[in-house]
Amino acid sequence: TIPDEFMGDVIGDLSSRRGKVLGSDSQDGLTELKVNVPMSEVLRYAPDLRSMTGGQGVFTMEFDHYEEAPQPVVDKVVAEHQAAKAAE
Repeated sequence: TIPDEFMGDVIGDLSSRRGKVLGSDSQDGLTELKVNVPMSEVLRYAPDLRSMTGGQGVFTMEFDHYEEAPQPVVDKVVAEHQAAKAAE
């Protein structure tokens, strides 16, 4: 839930984290967004949201589903794993 004036910033940020907006509900100057975002992209989201909204935004998250990762993400994870194995 965020104040309406921060909608653009928050939606832009969530989109940059591979988020997909499913819907929104606006009431009394506040907007509740429903968004699917990969968990890896929002593990440390609270301080970013507070910064974007002047401390007025709040969020909750819950697991929804698994989805295949995009190829650039797969390539990065594989490269990191291979580097870790090589360092052993």
